[in-house]
Parts: sequence; structure tokens; C-alpha cells
Amino acid sequence: MDWVGGILAVVEQEASALVELLRDQNSNVLDQILALVDVRTQDQLRSLDTRDRVTAIVHYFKTSDSSVCRRFLHIILHYCDNIPLLLETTLVSVAESACGPNFNTSDTDKSSPSHNVKRQRLDHLESYTDALKSMLLQKHETVTQTVVKDIRLDETWVYLRHRNPLRTKDRTTQDHQDGDEALSENKVSVESLLQTYGRVVVLLGQAGSGKTLLVHCLGQSWANGFFPSIHLLFLLEFRQLNLMSRDLSLKELLFLFYPPCDEEQGEAVFAFIFSNPEKVCFIFDGYDEFRAKFTNPEKLHSPMDSNNPLPMPDLLSGLCNRKILTNCTVLVTCRPRDVTDMFGSPGFITCELLGFDRLGVKEYAEQYFHKKGDELKQKAVNLLMDNRHLLSMSYVPGLCHICCVCMDYLFSSNGAHGNLQLPLSLTQIYIQILSAFLSRISKGQMSGTPLLQRYKTKIIEMSQLALNGLEKSSIVFMATEVSPDLQEFGVRTGILSRVKLTCEDGSSGYGFTFMHLTMQEFLAALHLMTSQSITDGQLKKKLNLKTRWTAKTDPKSVFTDSLHLYVCGLAAEACTASLVQLKGTEGATAWVTKRQGVVRGILRTLAGSASQTGPKIVELCRCAHETQDAALARAVGSRPQFELRNIRLNAVDMEALAFVTAAADQTVCLDFGGCSIDLDCLEILPSFENVDHLIFRSRKYDDKFAEALCGILSKLHSLRRLDFISGGLTDTGAIKLARTLQDCPHITHLNVSDNSLRDDGIQEIAETLSVLPNITSIVMGKNSISTKGVLMLTEKMSACPSVQELHVEGNKEINISFSQNRNTICERVDLSQTKKSITLKQCNITCAHVASLCTKLKGFLTILDLSNNSLGNKGLKKLLDLLPKLGLIQEINVSKNGVDMDGLVSLVSALCTQKSLRKVDARHASKQLALNDPGPHLHKTFSLTNSDIQPTYMTRLCKQLVKCKDLLDIEFSHLKLSNESVEKLMSILPEMSSLQLLNLNHVDMSTNGALSLVRSLVDCQRVTAVELRHQAEAFIKFVPVKAEAAVCKLVEYELNKTNVEKLSRILEDCPHLAELDLSNNFLRDEGVKCFVDCLPKLKISSSVSLNGNRMTQVGALHLVNSMNTCEKVVAVEVSLGVEDQSLIQFMQEHVNGKTLRLRECSFEVNHLQTLVEILKRCPRLLTLELSSNSLNNQGLFSLMDCLAKLSTIQTIKLRNNGLSFEQTEYFVKQLSCHRQHKDIRIEEPWMTGSAVVSLLGNCLNLESYIGEIRVKHASINLIIDADSSLHSASVAENKDFALCTLRSISFDDCGTEGHHLSPLLLPMQKCHGLQNLKFSQLKMDRKGAEFFSVVIPSLVSLRNLILDLKGAAEDEVAILVEALPKAQTFESLSLSQLVVDDNGATVFGRALQNLPHLKSLNLSQVSCWTAARGCDLVKGLVQCVSLVEIRLDSLVLNEEGIKILAEGFYSMASLRKLSLNNISVETSETFVNGTGILCLLASFQGFKQMEEIELESWRMGDSGAHELVKHISSWTELRILNLSNNSVSDQAGERLIEALSHCRALQKLQLSENQLGQACAAKLAEVLPLLSQISDLNLSENQFGPKVSLALCEGLVSMKALKRLHLTSIGCSDLVGVALSLKHCPSIEDVSLSWNECGDMLAQKLAEILPLCTMLKRLDLEANKITTTGAIEIAKCLPSCPSIEVIRLWRNQIAKDDENLRDLRLNFSSV
Repeated sequence: MDWVGGILAVVEQEASALVELLRDQNSNVLDQILALVDVRTQDQLRSLDTRDRVTAIVHYFKTSDSSVCRRFLHIILHYCDNIPLLLETTLVSVAESACGPNFNTSDTDKSSPSHNVKRQRLDHLESYTDALKSMLLQKHETVTQTVVKDIRLDETWVYLRHRNPLRTKDRTTQDHQDGDEALSENKVSVESLLQTYGRVVVLLGQAGSGKTLLVHCLGQSWANGFFPSIHLLFLLEFRQLNLMSRDLSLKELLFLFYPPCDEEQGEAVFAFIFSNPEKVCFIFDGYDEFRAKFTNPEKLHSPMDSNNPLPMPDLLSGLCNRKILTNCTVLVTCRPRDVTDMFGSPGFITCELLGFDRLGVKEYAEQYFHKKGDELKQKAVNLLMDNRHLLSMSYVPGLCHICCVCMDYLFSSNGAHGNLQLPLSLTQIYIQILSAFLSRISKGQMSGTPLLQRYKTKIIEMSQLALNGLEKSSIVFMATEVSPDLQEFGVRTGILSRVKLTCEDGSSGYGFTFMHLTMQEFLAALHLMTSQSITDGQLKKKLNLKTRWTAKTDPKSVFTDSLHLYVCGLAAEACTASLVQLKGTEGATAWVTKRQGVVRGILRTLAGSASQTGPKIVELCRCAHETQDAALARAVGSRPQFELRNIRLNAVDMEALAFVTAAADQTVCLDFGGCSIDLDCLEILPSFENVDHLIFRSRKYDDKFAEALCGILSKLHSLRRLDFISGGLTDTGAIKLARTLQDCPHITHLNVSDNSLRDDGIQEIAETLSVLPNITSIVMGKNSISTKGVLMLTEKMSACPSVQELHVEGNKEINISFSQNRNTICERVDLSQTKKSITLKQCNITCAHVASLCTKLKGFLTILDLSNNSLGNKGLKKLLDLLPKLGLIQEINVSKNGVDMDGLVSLVSALCTQKSLRKVDARHASKQLALNDPGPHLHKTFSLTNSDIQPTYMTRLCKQLVKCKDLLDIEFSHLKLSNESVEKLMSILPEMSSLQLLNLNHVDMSTNGALSLVRSLVDCQRVTAVELRHQAEAFIKFVPVKAEAAVCKLVEYELNKTNVEKLSRILEDCPHLAELDLSNNFLRDEGVKCFVDCLPKLKISSSVSLNGNRMTQVGALHLVNSMNTCEKVVAVEVSLGVEDQSLIQFMQEHVNGKTLRLRECSFEVNHLQTLVEILKRCPRLLTLELSSNSLNNQGLFSLMDCLAKLSTIQTIKLRNNGLSFEQTEYFVKQLSCHRQHKDIRIEEPWMTGSAVVSLLGNCLNLESYIGEIRVKHASINLIIDADSSLHSASVAENKDFALCTLRSISFDDCGTEGHHLSPLLLPMQKCHGLQNLKFSQLKMDRKGAEFFSVVIPSLVSLRNLILDLKGAAEDEVAILVEALPKAQTFESLSLSQLVVDDNGATVFGRALQNLPHLKSLNLSQVSCWTAARGCDLVKGLVQCVSLVEIRLDSLVLNEEGIKILAEGFYSMASLRKLSLNNISVETSETFVNGTGILCLLASFQGFKQMEEIELESWRMGDSGAHELVKHISSWTELRILNLSNNSVSDQAGERLIEALSHCRALQKLQLSENQLGQACAAKLAEVLPLLSQISDLNLSENQFGPKVSLALCEGLVSMKALKRLHLTSIGCSDLVGVALSLKHCPSIEDVSLSWNECGDMLAQKLAEILPLCTMLKRLDLEANKITTTGAIEIAKCLPSCPSIEVIRLWRNQIAKDDENLRDLRLNFSSV
């Protein structure tokens, strides 16, 4: 370079550095420089401050003469201190080049120490730089020895992903302003990464992507003169850094691995590095191989002293995070999972290395095979490009090389002209690669032994070495770790490479690495699959799925990318032979097969987990693909949705996804959110056979991506739904997408919302897709559409006959819905009956647009929504004028359009005069119109919301409404009415002859205003209901003619005594009042008394409710006294607790006596005395109920005496009143003394266990006349008999006459145990008239058994015995059996759930032989005898020929027992009820094969009056069903039939259902868990309408198919008694018809439609009919395909469904946290 001509240029280039240098020099230096400047300029420069003066000086010399500038540089070099080395080097070079040896003018200058030092430093730097470049060139040559294709850095691309690494798992569900900005990607060349100094670059890439090769190419390019801004470049490998265990300073680190130098040279180089960090670059290769983890920079000191020795993680973290050498350039290569360790230093950039595209793969293969001959090259390239799987793997450069080596080996082994059997997985390829390497040392050796078996020993040793390395996080092995034989073998085969190593002490040595990390992982997997020392548990630990999401909290994990994949691949059947060859021992095949089964079993377990994230799902797919196991692939692929988020998907991933989805037994959805997908990978999508729904959501999916997608869409034959959302799609891409979808007639749904579409793109999509035959919906919200675009879209869609709804809400929503029966819409459907809705909200539509809009509305439009626009009064008027031209339109919504009250009056006028207008909905600043076809029964509505009505406008509105001749509803809501406005309304109300409903929801009016409205009951005889709630729901209902009965509800008003009197005067003139509700009006005691005093004057026929009026005990007694003051009162209920309920009921035809119920009144003594006096005066009181009243002791006894004496009170219920044992006993004694018939029910918490037994024992000892005793939970029920003549004379002669009245004793789940019963022993032995004895849930013991053994024989009149005992021992059961009654009058025995041994069974059998007159026997769930001894019991059973009912569920018998039972059935002609569920037979084969079943079923021919038969879980099959059919038609009185789980086929089931047509009394039919199908469905359509009494129908778990819906629809219409309908998993996804039919079942309580894959259409129909199912309590919709939209529809109807207790929505695609799903009756889980 001509430095003479370039001196000025150099000064200009280094101007900023010169300014910084001179600013720090002393004034003498500046004075010498100023001496070179002309005098005039000197004066100007001296007038400036120091900073500006220095800047001006440098500017002066860079524009001066070159000779002057040379003298300027001379002064700087000789007089300035602390010149940066790089600047000094530049100035010296340019000065010497310009002046030659004469640059220094004197010998003194030449020999000055300063100059010599600087020159020497410069020489040291240059020599070190040359040596550094030489080393990098040598490294590059070594690394690229086997490279097939030349690397051009300017043509090698990376994705520049984001400025800072993702620290947590990113979410694409967040707003795109946050998520997509962080994920934005730019494509740049590798070369550009080092063209900007001072930044940290992390180069990501998976194994085999070429990271190491590229960084060595960067080093070679720098050594050859590229990147001139970099003066020093250091390339360090983490595999070498792993060998450093001691702390090192930066200087020690660099000079340890790079050219050695003496101390002086080292100081010079390091001084340059510290003075010029921006000129230095560090490249660290293979962070994934680093054994440690970078230290968090927050834990490092700032700044760090690089001269101090530091741990390696600290030192490297300091470099990457600007703690050391700020502004140096750092490039780190690693795998994607380790990027979070970088901690995001300033200027930090992440980029990801791109693999090959198709062209790159082809070029590489051609280069690889170019020396093999054109024919072989062409065949190899074609084979690679045509094999989808090999091509997918080859997109990764390293795998591409491996595929080429594999094919080369296969060609050499099989010949170029042979048909190659290509590997199907990566693992199988590596097996071939291993064989290829082994073949290098076996060339020329003829042997029939397979290579793997021949070199088995060496491979085993090498695989052990590989696994040890992975477990120790080591990729480099010292020579001492590898045996000499293995070293030679490994190097000769090429599996191992010898590498030069630098030790900690600086000495050099050699080590070994595997040819690539993937080969090390493959060999380690071989060891895992062939070593006897590896347990199944250890193998399972190696199969943890890897996530591609990373976080800083994740532990450092090394060398684990592919090990699990190779283990899975070796579990493939195709690899069995190879593993057997390596195992080489006896029984190797069985051992290998078992080990492979273990791996596949682990994967099946993982496949069944529902908690796998997107990245782990991809890894699981990779594993399944490696195994090539179709069943495993089906298990993985059979999930409804693959949700993939923020990961890079390569071709191998896509291939694996294709493999598992193709094997799935259902359609699946692929949801790609923020995933980086190479465009070439999209070509794999056509192989996704079962994918019906594709979702792409990310800004990175732009027009180019859409164009690539268009190329394959027509090949996706299963695709039904396509979502391209939150992307970068513009009109250009949208138009191409729409035109492509023309060739996809199967598409039903397209969603392109949240893109960058405008009018043209939106219109093109809508217009193009609307002609598709199966399209159901198009979603285009969150785009940019203008008002003009909206109008044009409206014109096109309104003219399309298949469009059902167009919904546009500004740029927020654009939804188009199409008719689902569009193929036949023109052929079979009257177009005038179809409905079309158009919504145009927030579209800036003004008055000027109205005329144009109306002309564009075509077709049979029914609903038009123009709310939230700017029509105003003028626009509204124009719309009203054009109404006749809108044809059959039914509703127009013009809410929030700036229409005022004057506009409202004109609307009302139009409502009354225009036939087509049926509804006006007016809100504050908004109006809505609804229109309908003219007809004889037109119903019109006027609705006004949030707009207060002044009296003047009320008059105007009402006078217009009087003109309406059609049925009319008026709705006022959320407004305020003054008293004057109410009076205006009331004055005109009687004139509104067509008024049906006046709604007053949330209207604010005074109490006087409300009372004025109540007056409508008198003024207008058409009023049938007045319900007024203060500022809540309120209405007045009318009937066409005079109302027969009326209801008045006035609640939540603060009524005082004056208001009550005024209300009473109004109601006195209302003769037809049925119900009056004055709840929550704060009447208190005074108001209640006032009302009770007025009550006799009121003509109320049904009830008065006074809930929530805050009365005390005094007020309660006023209400009680109304039974005396008002003759018509027949019942009073008062609760003063939290409920605060009060109810008065009036005389009904079927009520003879009066009832008083008092709860939580807490009466004191004076209150009880008053109550007693009131009760004495009440002549017709029959029932008294006192609950939770905490009665006072003194007053309580007085009350008890009164209750015992009053003969009118027949039923007394005392619940939780705090009665003690003694008080209860006293009360029973008093009752017994007066000998009046009474039904006494007492409930107290202590009435359980021994306490209740003792109480009853004492009561019986009182010789009270008790007829029945019932104990249940914590309550007793005593029936006191009044007339002893009811008993026989023989009983009357007994001395214990009182006890002989006792007929029944029942203990049911009351915590009683056997040893508690002793107080009843003597009294019960005297109960000779006892006929019924029941003990349920009694905990049995020895004393209890002895009690029954004494008592039962003494009960001479006993007829029915029920003993449901818990924990009875076998000997105790034997005692019970011995004590069974032997009297002929004994009829019924129930001993369920007992444990009976063989001896007990024998005794039981003998006992039954003594009971020939037994009519009912229940031995269900009785167990523990052997089948042989069960025969003894059956022998006794068949002697009971009078049996009417037998229940033997879970009976255990053998073949002999079956024969005995069958023979006995022939003699039981009186049997009507038979339950044999879940019976088990010892010789089950005979029973199941038919002989036992047919034998039993044939014995049913003697049953002529069968009412109930239950044979669940017999598995009788068709032969059994056919046998049963022979008898069913004769059972005309059959009420219950249970044949669940009986393996009945469709054909046999059809005959069975046909036979049931004769059973017209059938109430319960259970046919679940069979094999019923379409034939049965058709037969159900015929038979069900005949079975109108059915209340319980269970057809679950059959495969009826789609026709069952129609069949059930026909049957359900006539099933008025149906209460329970279970249709779980019946193989029909369309149960809409069934849902609609439920409205014809008024008694329905429980419905299950779960596990049927029904969608939102079912949910919508259920929402329509649920309010009509007034008895429904439970609805099960588990495991369907209902989305949040459908769930919200159901939730909306729930306020109208008070009876519903729970709706199960488990396992549906519902966002449970949606604010619209807060109703607690919606159940999404078991919690």
C-alpha cells in the first residue's frame, strides 16, 4: 500500500483513537503539536476548551499537507505516553512506510529506548499472530480430511433467532406482541457472525449439523486474511478444557493451548489483548461436551481480574458475560438444550445452524459417489431422494454422510445391480455403518461368519467403553483407558480417532475419541441391550424422554441426545438377529427378545401418560419410530391432539410424527405453535394419514410458508380443519391459500384469524371457500377490513345460499358459518324456511350506508345485527322506511347507534303498525328491531333498557302501544320509574287488550309505585300474576280473558304497617288471588301481627309466604294463632333460623286436618305456655313438628303433657330439640298412659348404639302400647296403638298384654353392636305378637349371636326376618342359623353379606328344609363356602317350593349344584322374582360353554308369573339368549330384566328385544356390556313405543352405530315414565336426536351420554331442552368432544334448571377456568 498517499486517510480512520489519546496527555505535548499549526489557527484553537481543542487539532491535521501530518505523527510517537499497542503499531507502520529509514531524523531517535521497546512489542505480536494462524490452518486441514463437499461460509446459513435466550418454556398462547417478537428469526450467513465485533454469539445445532466443521472453517478464513477487524482469533474445544482440573488465568489458558512463547513475547501479546479486546475473538466449540456448567454471572465479581487463576466455569462465564475483556467477540457452539447456560449477556445473539435442503442433500450425495462411477452415483442419488425416510434423515449433514456410507456399504455388499433392503430407522442404519467400518479390516477374508459375530469381543469392549464415557460425561479417552488391542482395532476400523491432547502441565499426549458422538451413543446402547449386568431398572433410567424446552434450573446434562433412541431402535424386531450375534450365548434369542420386550413395555407406559409435553411427545414418536412397532405407534398416536410449542422440528421429527399418526385408530390434530419448520419438511405432511386438523400459529408462518403449504394441501386427504392463525399471512398468501383449497373438497373449517389480511384477501377466501361442498365455517377475525370491505363481503355472503351466518365485529371477529346439509338444500328444503343471520357490529356504518346495505342484502335473511354503529335517528328512520324491502327478515338489532327517545317513539309506532316488525329492543343509546312473517298469531315485543322514562314519554309510548292489535310483550329493565310514571302506566294498562307480559326487571321504583302495580290485579281482570322484586326480576302476566287465579309476589321492599294495611285493602277486592308472597320485606313482629289481623278478610286460596321478615318468637306465635283466627288456614310453617322461613297454607280439598311446623324457634317458658294455649284452642290439629328448638326444661314438660292429652294430634315429630334420655322416656310414658293412637318420631344425636337400645328397653318395660318400633340412624319412630281389640283373643289372654301389641321392630344403620342388645333380651321374649324383625348394618359379635339364639325361638308369630350383619364370625353365623324360626307362618328370610363356611352352609341347607312355606329368600353376597358344600344349601333351598322371591347374587356352585338348582326351579311355579347376578361356577368351562347355562335357563319354563329377573354377568352368549327368548314372551307381568354383560350378539339381541314387546309392564331394562348393533337399534325403534312403563333403560357399552339415535327418538316420545337413561359408549357420535327427544320424558332424572365423541351440536341441543326437563338431576357427558363453546351454551341454560344437581364434563376439550363456567353444578373432575 502507498502509505505516503494514505497518511491522511489513516489519521482520519484513527481520528477517534487519537482524540482519546491526546486528551489524556500533558500540556507540553499539545504545545509541541500546536507549534506545527499556523498562527491564526493557533489562536482559534487555544480559545477552545481542552476536549474541543483536541478534536479540532486532529481535524486540522487530517486535512493538512502530508508532510505536516507526518511531523504530527512523529510528535505523537515520541512524546505521548500510554499509546494503545494497536494504534502505535498502525502509526509506526504508516510512518516508516511513508518515510523509509529517514523517518527518525537523528541517531538518538533511532536508538531511543521507547522506540526499541515498541518495535520489539510489534514484532512479538506479528510473530505470534503468524504462529496462531499456522496452527489454525493445520487444525482445519485435520478436521476437513474426510469432508466431501467444500464449505463456503457466505453460502452457509443460520437462523438468527433472538437477542436473548429463552429462559423458560415459551408460550405461544400469550399475545403475539410478546411471544412472537422473542421468536422472530432472520436468515444470515455464518460469515456474517464475526463481521461485527464485541458481541457474544451462540451457534446452536443438533449432533451432526456441522458446528465443529464450521468453526474450523471460520478459523481458516481468518488465517487467510478474512475478518480484518479481528487481529487475534483463539479456537478452543471444550473436550480439551475438560482435562483442566486446576484454576487458570486467561493468560495461562491461552498460552497452554496455543503457540508457546517466552515471557517477553507473552507479555507483549497479552498487553495487546487487554488494550484492544475489540480486536480479539474467542471461539469455544462443543459446550454440550463441557462437564461443568457456566457460572451464573450474578455470582461473579465485576470486573474480574483475569490475571488471577479462576475455575474454568468462572473464567469462561466471565468472558461470555463481559466480566473479562469487555467488547471482545465470543462464539460458542452448543446443542439447543444448553443455550440457557449463557445467561443472556449484553449483545448476546442466538442462531441455529440450518441443515441441508433437498438440493443440498442431492449435491452432497453426488459429491460422495462421484468417484464410484456415473451409474452407481445416479442409482445411489435416486435411491436416497426417493426414500422418504432416508431423505428425512439426510437433512442433517452428519446423518446425510452416514446414509451415504450406509448405501455405499450396501452396494458393495449386495452389488450395484441388486435390490437393496434399506434400513427403516436410524438405529438400523448405524448397524449397517458398524458393519461398514468392520468390513475395512476384513477385506479379502473369506468367512461365512457375520461381521458382528466375528468381532463380537472387540465390539463388546468398545460398547462398554462408550457407555462408561457417557456416564462420566467424557468424549475423550486417555490412552491408559483404552487397551492397546482396542486402540489398534478402533483406529483401523475408523470407529476410534487418535487426537492430540494438551495436559495441564503443558505437555502433549494422545487420546482417543469415537468417530462421532452419535457412534459413541449407539455403541453404548448396544451395551445396554446385550449386557447381562444391566438390570431392567437401569435400562428404564436410560429411557427418560428428552425435552427441547430448557430452563436455567435444569441440571447440566451431557451426551444424552440420542442414546434413548438407539436403545429403542435396538428393541425393533429387525435388530434381533444383530443383538443375538453380539450376545452369542446359548439361549441368546430368548434373552434378547425379553430385553426388547422390556424396552417396548417402558415405551407403552410412557405412551399411556397424559402429562407429556409437546417436546417429549415428539421424542416419544421418535422412539416409537425407531422400534417400528405398529402397536406401540398406535398407542402413541391415538391421542386427540399433538400440541407442539416453540421447538424446531426437523425432517426426522416429522417422519416420526407421520409414522405414529398413520398407525392411530382415530383422527388426530397437529397443533404447531411457534415451531421452526423448514419448508422442505412440509413435503412430509401428506404421509400423515389420520390427521384431520392442522393448526399453525406463529408470526414466522408467513406468505412463503403458506405458499409451501399450498403445494401439499391437496394431498392431505384426511384433512378437514385448517387453522393458520396468529401468523404473518397477507393478502398475497391468503389468495394462494384460498385457490389451493378449491382442490380440497373435504375441508370443513378454515381459520386465518390474527394475520395481516385486508379487504381483498378476506373477500377472496370467503368467496372461494363458500363453494366447497363440505365447508361449515370460516374464521378471519383480528385482521384489517374496512367498512367498504364489510359491505362487499355482506353482498357476496348474503347471496350465497349455503351461508347460515356472517358475523363481523370490527376487526375483532369475522366468522362465516355454512349449512351442514348444503348438498340437498336446493333439492329438498324450502329456502324460505332456512335461517340466515348477518351481524355487522362496530363496522362504522352510518346513515349514508343504509340504502347501499339494504340493496346488498339478498337471499332469505332472517336476522340482521347492526349494533355498535353510527346510524342515529336519521339512519334508523331510513331503515324503518326500507323494512318492507327486506323481505322475510325477522330481527334487526340497532343497539348503540345514537338513537334517542324521540327515535324510540317512532320505533314503537312502527312496531304497532308494520306487520313484519315483531320486536323492538331499546337500550341506552341503542335500539334493536325484530321482524317476522305476517301471520294470524304474530307476537311482538317492545324492550327498553337503561333509559329512564319521564311521565310525558310514558304516556306517548303507552298510547302508541294501545294501537297494537297483535300479541304484545313490554319489557322495561334497568331503569327508574317515578310514582307519576307508574300512575301513567296504570291508567292506560287496562286498555292494552293485546298485552301478554309487562316485564319490569331491575326497575327502581318506590314502595308506593309497587303497590300501584299490585292494584292491576283489581283494575285489570286479565292479570294472572304480579311478581315485583325491588330492583330485581319483576313482571306482570296477562291472559287473553278473565284470569281464574292470580299470584302476587311483593318481595324485598321495606313494608311498614301502613304499607301492609294499604296492600290488604287492595287485595280485599281481588277474589281470585291464589298465592301471596311477601318475603324479605322487614315486616317484623308488628307487621306480621297487622297482616294476620287482616288475613280473614283476604280471599286467598292457596298460600302466603312471609320468609325473611326478621320476626321473633312473638311473631311466630302470631302466625301459629292464625290457625285459630282464620278458619281457612290449614298449615303453618315457621323457621326462625338462618333460613328465616314462614308459610301459611289454606284449605285444600284433600286436606282434613291442620299441620304446624316450628323450626329453630328457641322458645322460652312464656313462649311455650302461649303455644300450649294456642294448641288447646285448635280443634283440628293433626300433625305437629318441632325441629331444632332448644326447648326449655320447665316449659317442655308442660308441652309434653299437653301433647299426650290432646286427642286431635295424631303425628308428633320432634327433631333435634335437645331432648335427653329421661325426657324422652317421660314423654313415652305419658303417651302410654292416655292410650291414644299416635305416630311419634323423635330424632336426637345421642339416639345411636347402646343408648337407643336402652331407651327402647325401658319403653317396653313401661308396658306401653307400642305397635311398631323403627330405629334409623339417630331417630326412633314409635306407633302407639289405642285400641287393643285389634289383637286376637289368644293374645289378649296373655299376661304381658301390652307387649303383645308390638308387631314390628327395625334397627337400620344406627351404630348398634351385638353386645348392646342385652337390654332388649327380656322384653323381646315377651313380644309374642312380633311379626317383623330387622337388624341392618348391625356389627355382630358373640353376645349378639347368643341374643338372637334366645330371642328368635321365642317369637312365635315371626313372619319376616332380615339380618344384615357386619363382621359376623363363622361360628356366630352357625348359632344364628340354628336359631332360625321353624314355624309354618315364617315367610321371609334375608341374610345377605354373611361369611358362611362349609359347616354353616350344611346347617343352612338343613334349616331351609324345615321352612317349606318360605316365600322370600335373600342370600346375596353370602360367601366362603366351597362349591361342594354349596350343594347342601341348594338342596335345602329347592325344598322351599312356595318361594315367590329368590336373591342369590354372587353364589358359588359346582356342576352338581347347578343341576340341583335347575331341577328345583321346575317345581317353583309360584316364583316371581329371581336375582342370580354374578354367580360363579367351580368348573367354569362347562358353565361358559353352555351346558350349565342352558340347563338353568331351560328350568325357567315353569315360571309363569315372573316379575323380576336379573342374570348379570352370566356371559350366556347367543345360545343362552335364544333359550331365554322362549320364556320371555309369556312373562307379560315382567317389570325388571337385567341381562348386562352377557355377550349377546346383535342377531340374538334382535330376537330378545322382539320378545320383550309382549312385556308391556316392563319398568327396568338393562342390556349394557353386550354386542348389540344396528339390527337391535332397528328393533328398538319398533318395540320401545310399546313399553311405555319403562322408568330405567340402560343400553351402555354396545356398538349400535348411528341408527340407534333415530330408534331411541321414536321410543322416547312415548316413554313418559322414564327416569333413568344410560347410553354410555354406544358407538354413536350423533345423539342430537336423543337429546331433543328428552323433552317428551317429563319424569327423566338421570341421563348418561358419556364416551360417545359427541360434539358441540349435542351441547347446543341439550341447552335448548334442559329447561324443559324439570325433574332432571344428573347429566353425564364425560369423554365426548365438547369444547368450551358447547359448555358455555349448557351453562347459560342452568339458571332455568333448578332441579339439576350435577353435569359431568370430564375428559372434554374445555377450558375449565373460563369465567362463563363458574356454576358449581358443572363438574370437570372428581375433586
